[in-house]
This record gives sequence, C-alpha cells and structure tokens, in this order.
Amino acid sequence: MVDQQIIAIANQKGGVGKTTTAVNLGAALAEVGIPTILVDLDPQGNASTGLGIEADERHFTVYDLLTGDVDLAKVAVETDIANLKLVPSTSDLASADVQLAQVVDRTRLLEKQLKAAPEGTVVLIDCPPALGLLTVNAMVAATSVLVPLQAEFYALEGLSQLLATVKQVRHGANPRLRVNGILLTMSDYRNNLSQQVEADARETLGDLVYTTVIPRNVRVSEAPSHAQPVLAYDPLSKGSIAYRKFASEFVGRLKLVSENA
Repeated sequence: MVDQQIIAIANQKGGVGKTTTAVNLGAALAEVGIPTILVDLDPQGNASTGLGIEADERHFTVYDLLTGDVDLAKVAVETDIANLKLVPSTSDLASADVQLAQVVDRTRLLEKQLKAAPEGTVVLIDCPPALGLLTVNAMVAATSVLVPLQAEFYALEGLSQLLATVKQVRHGANPRLRVNGILLTMSDYRNNLSQQVEADARETLGDLVYTTVIPRNVRVSEAPSHAQPVLAYDPLSKGSIAYRKFASEFVGRLKLVSENA
C-alpha cells in the first residue's frame, strides 16, 4: 500500500481525455485493492455522471466541501466500483471563482478538507479545463500533477503554461508539488501524426512521459454513456487493458517517490 497521495489531473485544454483518465485510473486502482477517492472538481460533472451518480443523487457536492458546509466523509459517496468513492460535482461549481474570491485562504480550501482523507488512500482530482481558482486549489492540495496529453498536432502547445503554473505553486503555496508525469491519450498508431507527437513528447519531456500510451478506442468512448468506466463496461477492450497497464506504472512511480521521500 502506498502512502496517501493526492494527484491533480490537469490540462487547461479540453478534450484531451482528462476526465476519462480520472475515472478509469480510479477504477483501475480500486480494482487492485487501493482505496481511492475521485474528487470531481469540474463544473460539468462528467466524472460524476461517468460513475453513475445522477444529478438528483448528489445531495452534497464538492462545492459544499469547498465552503466548509460538509466534511470529506459526508460528501464522498460510494460508487458501483468497490474501493472507489466519489466527491460529486454539479453546475453550481461554475460560480466558485466569483463566490469564493473574497474568502480568506481561498487557494487552500480543498487542501484543508483533503487532509481528512484516510491514510493509504489515493485521492484523484479531476480538474476543470482552465487554470483558475479551482485548478489552483487542486494544485495547492496535491502532492503531484498528472497531465493527460492528446496525441494531436497542438498537443505540446500550452503545456508550458501548465508547467509554469505548477512551478509557481511549488515556489509559493505548495513546495511539495511536482509533476507526476505526462500520459499520452487518444493515440492512433495507424496515424503518422500520433507517432510524431509521441516522439516529440518523449524527446522534449524524457522520463516524465509514461511508457504506457492510451489508444483511441471506441469502447472508451462508449463507456460514459453507460455511466461506467471502460474497465467495467468492457473489461477486455484495448482501452481497459491500457488503463490497467497505466495504473500499474502509476503505482510504481508513487512507490518510488515514497521510498525516496
């Protein structure tokens, strides 16, 4: 069992597989017995829907957690996946940047609440596709940042801005923050562009790029409409196999960090 880790899954560019990665990494970790809490910090609430938690079932949400109206134990709900809990989100979160702007220590609201996560739990935070107050809260609370990167032409553009934000948070509010790694997603090896993007990413970012690459897979795309991770929807699909392999590599990195801490 790894020590408690809090991982912000972030990329200010939308449509890169961020929520898909959050949901399926959470499911893969839970599958091997690692207690996991997924915090849906995106006002779109796609991670909540993707884990089968309907809007009328979200009695308490991450917004209540940020405002201090409820604690983590009360807001984290069980999902159909054993060992995986969810802190759900609704569109109410969209106004958080404005409504929380005057709150004292507004960048530490999530950090204060996640301290209550049980020891040995992995906390995954699905960040919104923007570098606003919510994402900064995630980075201040996190031990590391995982960046899904779509294998497409503009993939590396904008990454420098995200890495600069990580550096800024590390030099200020959260000295322990680091980059967990870069995960290439939606790759199609039949496409020369995907191969070129992967080669460029590995040349530029080196060992930060995970060995595992998530392929473009129809089962991964279909699973959210069935309110399931792809690991539950089609356990033997290429997408499921890739996310299990990634989860194994991910845990290996967490253990290595723990041993060297």
